[in-house]
Order: sequence, then C-alpha cells, then structure tokens
Amino acid sequence: MSVTNIVVDPQAGVVATGRLFSGTVKDGEAVYLINSRTQGRVQQVAIYMGPQREIVGHLSAGNIPALLGLENVKAGETLASVKQFIPFEAVHYVTEPVVTIAVEPKFNRDLPKLVEILRKLSLEDPNLVTSINEETGEYLISGMGTLHLEIANTLITKTGMEIVTSKPIVIYREAVRKTAGPVEGKSPNKHNKIYIEVEPLEDAVLDLIKQGKISEYGDKAEMAKTLRAVGWAPEEAKGVWSIDEPFNMILDVTKGAQYVQEVKDMVLAGYRWGIKEGPIAYEQIRGLKVKITDVSLHEDPVHRGPAQIMPMTRRAMFVAFLEAAPTLLEPVQKITTRVPNELLGAVTSVITQKRGKIVSVDQKGHLVSVVGEMPTAESFDLSEVMRSQTQGRAFWGLEFARWSPVPTSLLQTVVEGIRKRKGLSLEPPKASDFMEA
Repeated sequence: MSVTNIVVDPQAGVVATGRLFSGTVKDGEAVYLINSRTQGRVQQVAIYMGPQREIVGHLSAGNIPALLGLENVKAGETLASVKQFIPFEAVHYVTEPVVTIAVEPKFNRDLPKLVEILRKLSLEDPNLVTSINEETGEYLISGMGTLHLEIANTLITKTGMEIVTSKPIVIYREAVRKTAGPVEGKSPNKHNKIYIEVEPLEDAVLDLIKQGKISEYGDKAEMAKTLRAVGWAPEEAKGVWSIDEPFNMILDVTKGAQYVQEVKDMVLAGYRWGIKEGPIAYEQIRGLKVKITDVSLHEDPVHRGPAQIMPMTRRAMFVAFLEAAPTLLEPVQKITTRVPNELLGAVTSVITQKRGKIVSVDQKGHLVSVVGEMPTAESFDLSEVMRSQTQGRAFWGLEFARWSPVPTSLLQTVVEGIRKRKGLSLEPPKASDFMEA
C-alpha cells in the first residue's frame, strides 16, 4: 500500500490514506513501514464515504483504505506485510524547507502539549519539519517560507495555546567545490584506519535522485547501470552504500579490505552524523559524494566497535571536507511579478537591490510580467518594500528555485553570523583540528 495522505483526527488519532495495490488489509494486521524501517499494527480499517469515515474491517486490492493505529507513518510511506519489499517511488515535492523559527509555549506547563501539536503538524504536512536544538533546547519549525510558518503558528494558536516565536532564520547548506583526499582517519584506540575521499556530487546524479530514478531501495544492478550511463566508473557505480538527504551519497570502493561489511552500519552512522551537522557552521551537508577508498581494521570485533568506527569516519570525512574548498549554499527564491508598464523600473530596482537578478520581462497588454531570482535571506521585508515602491499595485509571488553558493564577499560574514547564533566560536575549524596526532 502506498500512503499519500495523513490526517490527525482529534478522536481517532493518525489516519493514513492511500491506494492498496495488492493483497488485503484487515483490522489487527501487523505491517512493515518500508521507508522508515519500522513495524506497526493496523487497529482499524476504514474507507471514506465523502467526508465520513466508515469502519469496514477488511479491504482488498484496488481500494483506498484509511488505516488507524499507525502513529509514526508519513505521506510517501510504503506499507507491506513482508519486510523485504521494494518501496513505491517516493513523493517528490517542488520545494524544501528553507526558513526556520524557534517556538516555545508562553507557559512551561504547556510544553508537553506543544510537543504533541508539533508532531501532528509534521505528520499532516511533510514540508513542515520540526526538530529540537539540542544545544539550547529550543523547538524549531522549518517551512517553505514565512507565510508557511505563519500558517503553522495559526494552527497552533487555534488549539488555545499561547506561544512565543523568534524571528525567521534562513537555512543554509554546506557543500564542497572540489575533490579532496584520500584522507586517513584513525580510531581513538589507534587500532583502525579509514581512508576517505570527498567530491561534489555531479548535477546529473542530483537530477537522478530528485527524479527518483536511483534509490538505495531499488535494484542495485539497474542503479549501477544508470550511474555508469552518466559517467561513473564501474567500481563506483556498484559500490553505493547509501543515498541520504539532502542529496548525499557514500560509496565503498575498497579492494580486498577485510571486515568492511562487518563495520558497514557503524561507518554509515558516522557518515550520517557528519552530514547532519557539517564542520563550517553546523548546517546540513548537501550534494556530497563520500568514497571509502581503503580500511585497515583490527581483527578483534571488541576493538572495532561503534565508539571507534563512528568518530573515526566523521573525523576523516571532515578533514577531507575542509580540504575540498568548502562553502555555504543559500536558498534562492523565484519571484514572479505583474505590474503596470510605468512601474517596471520600480520592480526591477527592488529585485536588484536585494541581491537579485532579472530572468525575463514579458509584456502582456498594459501589464508587464517580471520573473527574477533573489536570496531567501533578502525576502523577509519584501512585502513592505514592494508595496511602498509600487503603491500597492504589484501582484507578486515567491517559490523556491534552487540552492546557490553564497557570494565569496559575504561568506565569512554569513558563517560568523550562524556560528554566533549557535553559540560557537566565530572562527570555523581547520582541517588540522580533526587530524589525529
């Protein structure tokens, strides 16, 4: 079954709706959530009759069941009665969260209620990401823009809760601009070594991931064939271990190394630890290809446990990352504006003053359609500026366009601003800071 919609009912709880493609589903049946790699149990099987939900207890293939009891299911999940099952193609969204706010209850007693509300919101809206800042304890909500976050705040306050929110914060991504490595990493006990090389993920491969044409859950031989078609070497194409958000890949290109498969999960854990918070500003890493070129592992499993392999992998990856011309990526918005002819100059001036550029200008009768791009960081006061410059006669809208490198002239200022906000030292670490003596 492919889950396409999640609704949180005040009485029934989470209701997962989707198409049942094969087999049957019934009350009390245990199912596997393939993408999240967990197991759940269906409490009730229902079907929607207009706005009403009718309990049926049992449905066969071809129907659209509404399942109750699967608390952590999300839209895009694949449900199956067997654990080893190839999932359906993932749901692809046009945009991704680029703006964050911190939210907290006005009264501490409401904190458990806020946590539950945020959990329900993130289930109903996959583009709304909730998380906890482990350094400060703040609850963070990330969305597609300030309007998206305002709607989320409204939904929270409609429950009767009073909340306090911070100013919007732009989300950045860390990336590299060239290849570096192989870099040697040593485990804390000095008994294990790993050699890692990093490079930017090719645009063609990024497109394949976005389009769902390659996935770690799909056929490995078919994925290798697809990657070879875009120029990957055969040993790289067949060595893919994992494809992780946001668009990172780790490959095993070792030759004849011992115990690699035994430490695979620990290496992956260290790699995911690293891409979650990069070394420059503790922002997520994007578009990185990590290659394990060689390993030297102790024969005794006691000396190559998680406490040894995970930090070793992360440190080696960070050294290579910092030697590969690291930078920050900022979200860029596409702005589409329609104004009378005489206000064309005012609109183009607003866009260019906000580090933007004009993509196209199209005359349509007495109106002009202007399409441009601008960084999300410059768009927070756009409504007021655009209204004042055009006397309120402009119709405009924003949508996520792409990630773009922060200009070199602004990079240091942006990095220092992020690190200061997170309570870190203003100076980013050097590669030598992660090297073993």
